[in-house]
Amino acid sequence: MAIIFGGKVDFTIGRGKTILKMGKFKIKSVYFLDSFCKYENLKNDSRFSHAVVYAGGVLFNLLTIFIINGLIMANILPEDIFCYQFVYFSVYYVIFSLLPIQYTETSASDGRAIYNVLRYGKTCDPD
Repeated sequence: MAIIFGGKVDFTIGRGKTILKMGKFKIKSVYFLDSFCKYENLKNDSRFSHAVVYAGGVLFNLLTIFIINGLIMANILPEDIFCYQFVYFSVYYVIFSLLPIQYTETSASDGRAIYNVLRYGKTCDPD
């Protein structure tokens, strides 16, 4: 979403020491624990645009939920356990991602980041 708003993006998967870096993409030693997208210089630098950037993962998951369910209803995808499990866990991701939780001093859930930027105008910098 930050790219859509004209921002410069660094994407990181995991926490801990960096084990692989390719341009603006990093994989850290504890790769399964967390991920985040650090961005800067949005062309439209407003509270709303920052909130939409933080909601990008949730919006993408909601979009995939509707697409997969639509493809199942149109009989393009089969009614199998893989599709249902994907949608099931995507719904959980959306719910838990929107809970306003402050994990550490510099790391917050998407819901908390959205709350902070809309209420206080404070952006989140996970580094």
